[in-house]
Amino acid sequence: MSSVTDFLLNRASEPRLEAPAPSTATLERAFACAARAPDHALLRPWRYLVIAGEDLKALGDLFAAGYSEHIDDGKLEKMHKKAMRAPMVIVGIASPKKHPKVPEVEQVLSAGASLSFLALALQDAGYGVMWRTGDMAYNPVILQGLGLEKGESIIGFLYTGTVSSAKPAVPRPELSEFVAHWPIK
Repeated sequence: MSSVTDFLLNRASEPRLEAPAPSTATLERAFACAARAPDHALLRPWRYLVIAGEDLKALGDLFAAGYSEHIDDGKLEKMHKKAMRAPMVIVGIASPKKHPKVPEVEQVLSAGASLSFLALALQDAGYGVMWRTGDMAYNPVILQGLGLEKGESIIGFLYTGTVSSAKPAVPRPELSEFVAHWPIK
């Protein structure tokens, strides 16, 4: 198989990330790859926010603000530190458009494919990535603070930077666990 297949078979999320973050040139090329995602009617139902440097502190403040009424100070500090897991966080946003032939669900799937292409391009450029969602992706305070508009949603927080230490390999499922042939007998 091709080098693309080998690359995909070795892809892994990397939770231990440090500076440097991807350069502007690397980001531009990775975003160009993201724009190649399958996209019915060429709606481009996605957008991205790039957060790095001192702005990560403000993102941590926003993460904590989203939960300040519901958790104790120790957990608030933990929420704040989530923004500091990497030198850059790219927020992937599904931004569906009204279209008579392309349902919203297909547009959200396209946005997810776009974020996946972005992650793969960054990994191909030698950076580590970790795609996260969790409660923060659905919290109305965080959505508002990031400037999401009505109908938009966060499809992922893509943490990226230089891998500081590789994590152990994760076991992958056997094909028989998720592949069947139709008609199923």
